[in-house]
Parts: sequence; C-alpha cells; structure tokens
Amino acid sequence: MKKIFIALAFVLLSTTTSAMNVKINENSEYQELVNYFFAAARVGDIEVLDRFLSAGFPINQRNNQTYTALMVASYSGQKEATQLLLDNSANVCLQDKRGNTAVMGALVKGELSIVRMLYNTPCSKNLKNAAGQTLEAFADMFGKGDFINQLKNNTVD
Repeated sequence: MKKIFIALAFVLLSTTTSAMNVKINENSEYQELVNYFFAAARVGDIEVLDRFLSAGFPINQRNNQTYTALMVASYSGQKEATQLLLDNSANVCLQDKRGNTAVMGALVKGELSIVRMLYNTPCSKNLKNAAGQTLEAFADMFGKGDFINQLKNNTVD
C-alpha cells in the first residue's frame, strides 16, 4: 500500500511539474510576443503592429511597466503608429502606474502633433494622475500649458 501511494504521488508530482513547465513556457512565449508588440510601437513598425492587431492581439495590453502600446508609440513620437492604434480603438484614457496617460507622455516629449491627436479623442480632461494633476496642471509643469489652452479653446494652428 505504501509503495502504491509513493508511486501515485510520484506520478502526480511529475504531471504537476510538467503542467507547470508548459504554463511557464506559454507565459514566456506570450511575454516575447508582448515585447515584440511594444518594440513595434516604439519604433513605429506599422506592418508588425497591423499584423498583431489583425490577429486579435489585445490592443490595450500592458507591459511590465504598466504602459500600453499607445503610450509607448506616442511617447516615442511615432505618429503613424499612434494613429493606427487609435483607429483600432486603443483606450486613450488608460493610465500607467503613475496615473499618466498617453497624452501626458507625448506632452513630456514635446510631441505636440501627437498631443493634438490624442487630445481630440473622447477622454476626460479632468482625469488626474497619482500626483493629483489634471492634464492642464501636468502641461503647466512642463511648460506646455499655453498649448493645452489653445487646444482647449480650439485656437491651435
């Protein structure tokens, strides 16, 4: 009886370990895909992004830093990639771990044409980051308050 129990325990342990290895490999492979997706957003590789999106990859997937591809593309100044992600319903209102949005990232980098694109999408302008700043306050901190006011008043050239 003791030998049967030990044999059964060994079989169960082997099966569980194999299942765990498969899960780890699946997670590892998925993480590689996530990394590739974000690399494409960072460098503006429209073809790769389009293939991911056509295959049903989750557009609002976050990386390990809590950024979305839209945040990465807009921060990196990738206007075409940003537009592609917007055209495929990327959520402009999502916030990273600091509460910042894609428009805030583009603002920091001075990507004003991208800021304009993102600003004109439906998202609350009163959304606050972890520091309690709205987009206007955040823009003021980076010397871009006038630009946001022009967008707000529809007076940007």
